[in-house]
Amino acid sequence: MGYMGSGKSTISKELATVLNFSFLDLDDYIINKESASISELFKTKGEIYFRKKETAYLKELTSSKNNYVIALGGGTPCYGNNIELLVNNPNVVSFYLKLSIPSLAQRLFTEREKRPLISHLETEAMLLEFIGKHVFERVQYYTKANHTISTDNKSKQEVVEQIVMNLI
Repeated sequence: MGYMGSGKSTISKELATVLNFSFLDLDDYIINKESASISELFKTKGEIYFRKKETAYLKELTSSKNNYVIALGGGTPCYGNNIELLVNNPNVVSFYLKLSIPSLAQRLFTEREKRPLISHLETEAMLLEFIGKHVFERVQYYTKANHTISTDNKSKQEVVEQIVMNLI
């Protein structure tokens, strides 16, 4: 788990390969199950519908007997009882990929057109302020993860190694 742009999908894919687990991106899983993009679901059925489905699918995946590395959506831990589903399940080990706000802003600025939540922000300063407020609201959920991994100035391999060391 972590804020958008923190490397959840990239790290999760690599970790799944190292552990020989299946990789799942929760947003992609929802898109597949619902046969609609996240933005379509928000537009046509609303955020409440999306959040309820997100929780239902998270519950389904975390109660599965299969071994998964799941990349959550940035908001997933912050809604419903999702954080409890993650931290109170003995079969789930959760990691918060913590990237500094300036690093998030730098990483996200060039790809903001692909991210509806931030596509309207025209300058890096506006993005920095937006991310700062958003992370402040969400950090109380993220820090409930079993482990926090600071990812600033670390390679993908270093982050994956640190996660694996926490699993041993």
